[in-house]
Amino acid sequence: MQTVDLTQYFDYVFMAMLLSVGIAVVRLRSLFAAVMLTGVYSLLSAVWFVSLDAVDVAFTEAAVGAGISTVLLLGAMLLTSRECNPVPASRHSAALAVVVVAGALLFYALGDMPVYGDPNSPANAYVGMEYMTMTVDDIAIPNVVTAVLSSYRGFDTMGEVFVVFAAGLGVALLLGLGGAAGKRED
Repeated sequence: MQTVDLTQYFDYVFMAMLLSVGIAVVRLRSLFAAVMLTGVYSLLSAVWFVSLDAVDVAFTEAAVGAGISTVLLLGAMLLTSRECNPVPASRHSAALAVVVVAGALLFYALGDMPVYGDPNSPANAYVGMEYMTMTVDDIAIPNVVTAVLSSYRGFDTMGEVFVVFAAGLGVALLLGLGGAAGKRED
């Protein structure tokens, strides 16, 4: 008899919640409510990442997606109007088609994911197990996640830091935090 994997049902529930919040964000006219719901979307994404056993990605999504991004969007919202102008539905048909096709493909691919905890899945059978067994001997750091991020992926992590710094600098310049904020020429 085959056992039922409940985490796959949770994955479907989380995807449905993300889909409904995403539709609500698109349909709203209030920018404040849209910003708040994007924070909710990020928190739901973080919960889903925890369900997928990607806790480090979940922490990053919660901190950056729900925390910093929401604060930056609220700051940017202060520089714009509170309501957006209505857009005709005909302009959204191509974007809706792309989103529906991409969502259908994601739902189709979700069934091919390995069962949670399957020892024969690619994440548990090949390079991942090699990292788990050899990290302590190679680096002498008992926490495998810290060892992989700080040593094996050091250059990649440094690149990610540069990307985050460049994004933050770009947002600061867009918000006018370079010293010319609030000054207008007549």
